[in-house]
Amino acid sequence: MRHTIAFSRANNLQPRRPACLMTETTSNQRVCFLMRAGAETLDEYKRRHADVWPEMRDALSGAGWRNYSLFARDDGLIVGYVETDDFDAALAAMQDLAVNERWQLEMAPLFESRSAPDQALERLEEIFHLD
Repeated sequence: MRHTIAFSRANNLQPRRPACLMTETTSNQRVCFLMRAGAETLDEYKRRHADVWPEMRDALSGAGWRNYSLFARDDGLIVGYVETDDFDAALAAMQDLAVNERWQLEMAPLFESRSAPDQALERLEEIFHLD
């Protein structure tokens, strides 16, 4: 996304932030978390995420998951980032969905814990943010 910086006519040296950057919602949470896939299963994990089922994508969106990304390191460390109004509620909203149950069952063998990945994630504390 590209933002344009507007300048005040009174002082061309003082940029004004665009309205879209000035608006903040107090309920928006930025959440980062860790999971660990097996190093030997990482290629399969990446392959499956290259083609996430449309109904799983719809379920995540419907449960309030926005701007969701996953990153991987060669040793199997997975870093997730998501924005949501309430992370605990977003997780809970997914728990009872059949598509999520199927997805978690298919992903579980790829993880070191062999449990449902959404149950084994480790949430990180945000210590800095720059808009």
